[in-house]
Amino acid sequence: MNEHVSSQKGTIRSIEEALALTTGVDYWTTLDAPAHGIRSLRFADGPHGLRVQDDENPDHLGLERSAPASCFPPAVTLASSWDMELTAAVGEALGREARKAGVDVVLGPGLNIKRSPLCGRNFEYYSEDPFLAGMLAGASARGIQAQGVAACLKHFAANNQETDRLRVSANVDERTLREVYLRAFQIALRESGAWSVMSSYNRINGLHASENPWLLTEILRDEWGFDGVVVSDWGAVRDPVEALTAGLDVRMPGRQDDLRVRDAFVKGDLDEKIVARTTERLRLLADRTANHGDTDAIDYDAHHQLVRKAASESAVLLTNDGSLPLLLSSGLRVAVVGELARTPRYQGAGSSRVNAVRVVSGLDALSARAKEAGASLEFEPGYSLSKGVDTAVMIENAVNLAKRSDVVVIFLGLPGEYEAEGRDRTNIDLPADQLALVEALRAAGKTMVVAMSNGSAVTTAAWRGSVNAIVEFWLTGQAHGDSIADVLLGDTNPGGKLAETIPLVLEDTPSYLNFPGAYENVTYGEGIHVGYRYYDARKMAVDYPFGHGLSYTTFDYSDLELKVRPLADQIAFDAKLTVRNTGPRHGSEVVQLYVHDHSDVVITPPVELRGWKKVRLAPGEAVTIEIAVPREELRHWHEGTKSWIFPGAAVTVHVGASSRDFRLEGTVEIPGEALIISLNAWSTLGEWLDHPRLGPRLLGLFDARGGVKGRVGDLLADEAGQDSVRGIPLGTIADFPGVPLEMSDIEDLCDQAA
Repeated sequence: MNEHVSSQKGTIRSIEEALALTTGVDYWTTLDAPAHGIRSLRFADGPHGLRVQDDENPDHLGLERSAPASCFPPAVTLASSWDMELTAAVGEALGREARKAGVDVVLGPGLNIKRSPLCGRNFEYYSEDPFLAGMLAGASARGIQAQGVAACLKHFAANNQETDRLRVSANVDERTLREVYLRAFQIALRESGAWSVMSSYNRINGLHASENPWLLTEILRDEWGFDGVVVSDWGAVRDPVEALTAGLDVRMPGRQDDLRVRDAFVKGDLDEKIVARTTERLRLLADRTANHGDTDAIDYDAHHQLVRKAASESAVLLTNDGSLPLLLSSGLRVAVVGELARTPRYQGAGSSRVNAVRVVSGLDALSARAKEAGASLEFEPGYSLSKGVDTAVMIENAVNLAKRSDVVVIFLGLPGEYEAEGRDRTNIDLPADQLALVEALRAAGKTMVVAMSNGSAVTTAAWRGSVNAIVEFWLTGQAHGDSIADVLLGDTNPGGKLAETIPLVLEDTPSYLNFPGAYENVTYGEGIHVGYRYYDARKMAVDYPFGHGLSYTTFDYSDLELKVRPLADQIAFDAKLTVRNTGPRHGSEVVQLYVHDHSDVVITPPVELRGWKKVRLAPGEAVTIEIAVPREELRHWHEGTKSWIFPGAAVTVHVGASSRDFRLEGTVEIPGEALIISLNAWSTLGEWLDHPRLGPRLLGLFDARGGVKGRVGDLLADEAGQDSVRGIPLGTIADFPGVPLEMSDIEDLCDQAA
């Protein structure tokens, strides 16, 4: 056995120790090798708050208690802020708490794409759109790492359901993988330089992500330039030797008595260079996070106020007839209905569950505010958060309360058991007892406003006409009640925009026929048409479109100017416009920019998000903004060339308040790169004729031999008839009478192209 494994910075004398570095020593830490410059690294959940457990009862499902920490709004909520600075600030606060706790790697953010609203873990993810998800996740990771703590982007990749998650194969074509499910990770890495990535449980096209060299080495490292550590999801590795060879660095959790890696090395089945490579990556991560010892106390009050700000600014006003904001006054009678007002749902369940340092309920916050204003407030639960409870009396009591009140605030949403790590949802509706409550309250004839708490899309189509206003708060984090009161009472003007489409019914969703799959396989049959791309392509009505969100004020858009940059510039074009607050209140607006590519090289959706800017304006104030669209964001993956291409085309630019509320538009010609695809005998005649070099050569060969005769010649000579032969493979056409072409000629032409 070799006595050492070399690295650039030193030598690990014990190969046993080097091999042991590739797996954790327990649930949360790696091997301590101080003599060789590699200290033990400590991991901890989570994406929206620290989950540090003691060493007695560790787990990765959030079952055991953890140390108190700030519970920030999850990704589903922050995504609706569309606010990079705010998201980074939350990441920085999380990193600060992690650093104080001696944590080196925070297992987050999660940025899997919301392929279906049924995914039980959607509350941990940002969006159905990879550009938005990647940019926000990058901001979060950047904030975490500003504190000298590694962010760990997860779950890489195509981990879009909880059903059978440890073994299901996500069967996805390469273009869809690259443009949708990998793209968010690529953007997040570009924006943050994240120091760690977590491989997912699932298989991708039959091969486990943790043992997939195409994913972990060819894509992640060779194409994207990632130089950090790849850690497995907890328990995701089947074959640790295959995983190391594929590009994994650390298998978690750990068992140091597992000798499979050691035995493979002894037999020569594991290359010494692979072990040295992993050692060097761990050394780099230890160096990057080597700033512990900060003794400053955590200001939990300041973090609580950050939670409050983030949650209130992420709230989405779905509908409002003017009943919001509520104006509390002396003598006003307020009814608060819904168990979720008393028992708040402010985070998801599973490995991300945080033991919050404090929690404020909606009922407590509104009661305090009502008392200050001299208003009266009474409460009825209206329903139970437990299944199987007869709620008839609860509903009756709630209706009676509503009848003797001036305004009714209804707290609705999903109980924790409806969406959690390890299980997917089965529908997108509210629980039946909540629907019954809303229907019964209609009879009271009073103003009714709804505060929603849920971690994924819930349709309101069946009942939104029964209420006066709906605010989607998602999962707010620990400042639950304060943030809800701030929005409902007008202290904060809601400026959130949906980061996912809310469909009318489950059957409308893009993956409806292919979710969650069967027999350990799920087919991504909708391809690139995920979320709004699908609904727009089908011209389907939705409950609320991607990017939607109302305000207590109004905004006007004007004076769009589009400026195209030269082909050599990394920016394709700039959009410049003016936004004015035309309403009575301060407010924020997310100005969204979408593009439609008119080239016919690949099929593209009707529109795709390619930029945005969030502005805050006083009443009457106007601002001129600019949005630069990188050339990279116009490229699509071409299966024929196996490359990212934008061949140049007319591009229509839409600017507006949602994916279906465009206020301005213009079309510009964007220069691009020449598209040259590889040809063979079974490429079509049209592909050959369109090739910039081989097309003229093929026509020259025909001319030199007297031209194409017979029926094929007639069709080629007729403009209307050309379409009938352009789709035929050239090798097939060579067999037709009157075509002066041999298979050897085709081979010669292909050699010339090479």
